[in-house]
Amino acid sequence: MRPQFQTGNVTWGGTEPVFILGPCVIESEEFVWRMARAIHGICREVGAQFIFKASYDKANRTSVKSARGPGLRDGCGMLAAIGKELNVPVTTDVHSPEEARAAAEFIDLLQIPAFLCRQTDLIQAAAETGRAVNVKKGQFLAPWDVKNIAVKLKAFGCERFMFTERGTTFGYNNLVADMRSLYWMRELGCLAVFDATHSVQRPGGGGDTTSGDGVLAPVLARAAVAAGCDGVFIETHEDPSRALSDGPNQIPLAQLPALLKTLLQIHALVR
Repeated sequence: MRPQFQTGNVTWGGTEPVFILGPCVIESEEFVWRMARAIHGICREVGAQFIFKASYDKANRTSVKSARGPGLRDGCGMLAAIGKELNVPVTTDVHSPEEARAAAEFIDLLQIPAFLCRQTDLIQAAAETGRAVNVKKGQFLAPWDVKNIAVKLKAFGCERFMFTERGTTFGYNNLVADMRSLYWMRELGCLAVFDATHSVQRPGGGGDTTSGDGVLAPVLARAAVAAGCDGVFIETHEDPSRALSDGPNQIPLAQLPALLKTLLQIHALVR
């Protein structure tokens, strides 16, 4: 039997999908509040349950010159304030056991980055916080390999977790999204989320930046919901061309209402 649990006022494993929505990185306090309020209004209008996301530190940027974010304490403080005022759960990446323990004071759902998905110490620290954990499946893992991560999480006392599919390495500077992954992870008894925007990345494709095909993100999101998934992860920005991180992959905020409506309609049809 697949799990069902709450993250704040959001239900995982229920009859409705969960959307993880927000910009790639906290560009400023004013910016992240503006994005949070806009997304909250959109989700309320279309009837979508969502978790707000943004990174306090982009620790795996391609270039040493790239912007990273405000840092753990300031960033998590902003996210916690957003969650409290808007009554929405919040999530962000953690990169070390120390960060996991510190972020857990503020954050509802701790996210393990794809490149760190097999780091036992990090998984243990996140699990032992008592928070729900979202593990992004590494581009180097087969879908059934997440079983070993699930065993680790349970061994360290975490029963509230999910795995996020975000593409598989396909040659150099390219990813491919295999919708069969969602089926296979769910067959293991795990909750499966699809990351529509990171799946269209071209890692390092811009030389000293990551490029991508953001126009394809809505296409893959529609396919994932039709294939069957428990949630969809989408990064969105008011002006992706000016984003400080992952601009080529993010969906313009103005397109988000129509996309969410479509995804909810597809979910209702296949349910």
